[in-house]
Amino acid sequence: MADTYDEEDVVLETQELSDDDDEDFDYGMVGEEEEEDISDDDEDLNKALASIKKEKVEKVAPVPRAVTQVRPSVVDDFIRNFLIKIGMSRTLDAFNSEWYELQSKGKLSEEDVGVVPDIYLRNQALDEQVKALRMQLKKMEEITAKAQGTWDTFRKERDFHRMHHKRVVQEKKKLIVDIKRLKTHYAGYEPTLNELRGKYEAAMKEKMLMRLERDRMSSRVQALEEQIKSMEGSSQKTQEVQKPRRKKKGGDSTIPPDQTENPFTDVNFEVPLVDRYQLSKTFRGHLNAISAVAFHPKKPILATVSDDETWKLWSVPTGDLIMSGEGHKSWLSGVDFHPKGSHLATSAGDNTVKLWDFMSASCAHTFADHTQAVWGVAFHHTGDFLVSCSMDHTARMWDVNSQRCRQTFRGHVDSVNSICFQPFTNNICTGSGDKTVSLWDIRSGLCIQTFYGHMNACNHVTFNKTGDTIASCDADGIVKLWDVRMVQEVGTMQSGQHPLNKCAYDRSGSILSASSDDGTVKMFDTKTMTSVAELRGHEDAVQAVMFDPEGKFLVSSGSDSTFRLWNA
Repeated sequence: MADTYDEEDVVLETQELSDDDDEDFDYGMVGEEEEEDISDDDEDLNKALASIKKEKVEKVAPVPRAVTQVRPSVVDDFIRNFLIKIGMSRTLDAFNSEWYELQSKGKLSEEDVGVVPDIYLRNQALDEQVKALRMQLKKMEEITAKAQGTWDTFRKERDFHRMHHKRVVQEKKKLIVDIKRLKTHYAGYEPTLNELRGKYEAAMKEKMLMRLERDRMSSRVQALEEQIKSMEGSSQKTQEVQKPRRKKKGGDSTIPPDQTENPFTDVNFEVPLVDRYQLSKTFRGHLNAISAVAFHPKKPILATVSDDETWKLWSVPTGDLIMSGEGHKSWLSGVDFHPKGSHLATSAGDNTVKLWDFMSASCAHTFADHTQAVWGVAFHHTGDFLVSCSMDHTARMWDVNSQRCRQTFRGHVDSVNSICFQPFTNNICTGSGDKTVSLWDIRSGLCIQTFYGHMNACNHVTFNKTGDTIASCDADGIVKLWDVRMVQEVGTMQSGQHPLNKCAYDRSGSILSASSDDGTVKMFDTKTMTSVAELRGHEDAVQAVMFDPEGKFLVSSGSDSTFRLWNA
């Protein structure tokens, strides 16, 4: 602090000097003694100055820091700032030019160009604050409007849910009342049902007793007839060996020997050019999906069955309707012609198999031993036997002449989806939902062989003409070939992710067609195990496919209620 104050100048007295004073000044001589006095006076002066400085340092307070003060705005600056703020540039230029002109001429008084009163500055600040508050108020109004809309939405949803809850509560109360009323209503039927159940069981017992008595009487009658014949034969003996003959209609048919020769064993057919197949004709003859097709063994006639509970006969390739039949009470699933072409067999979801006679144009017989829906039917090459497969896990063999069930094949643990005869043998093949393919002997009713390999439900099985290879397709879109003689899998062909519903060999056995759920017909070469063609044209899943016996074209049917002809 001392160094700071030493540097400052202290003014004791101000004296003005001029040139005129020098003329009146009286200069005198100064002696040596006087010089000593002057030096002493200088020392006294220095001491006095030091003491004064010391006293001043003690009296003077510390210098405060500099504080920045806002200089009040003058009128012209206030106006300029206002014009710049609102963007009036042309008015600002005119104001500046006129202001400086008046100022240079001295026409502006100090009162006119003085400081702007504080009240205007205060009003300006308040105006800016009001504008800021208005903007904030506007934003708050927007936020409030959004919140109001959200609140209205929530209120409407609350009212809707509250009303829905009330309606559900009312319906619940009504259902509870209806359930109580139905329980009371059904309670009145319980005695009647129990009585009817008892009567039914008694009737079934009587029926079984009557069957046993009938069998006993028939065996007794047969024994008496044999005794009479033996007595008559003893008088007239012959050495002729009588050939086995089939019983007249009404009796059980005789199962033929198993050594029947297959006429197609040494026959070579031409391989169809399926890669050139194109859609030839489309026929819409049913009101619902067509689930199966079959060709007449001797005439150019096609049979179709549909979910509309009807079957129809068509002339091919013209597509003229020949005959139609009704009688099933549910959708039809399978169809097959008698080897002689005189009858037609159909299966349906009403648990029945019906045999239709073309001569009388009526239903010849209905087989109703199945307990669940029947999926397919197939005739034996003799025409005396008919087999069917059902959802009740069984397959059955029916005698066409005696019109009764001759054999029941049990062993599958799931629905039996497909059935066919091995050509010119007494063996049948079944494909089941338990992922297996099985061979059965119709004479014993026993399973000969079971093929394992499918990873999903087997939908269809079929033989080639020579009867040595089985083709099966499943719900994974996989086709497998099985060698019957070697009892092993021959090959596997993949068609995609969509299930395959049915498959069919051409007469040469080199081409296998398969109907797919993706609306296409897949063609495979059975020798190279590769896909050779894909026929597109159906608008929905393809349910069935079959080559005609002459090898001229292919027929497919689908869920789009149409059947279509394909040829090269």
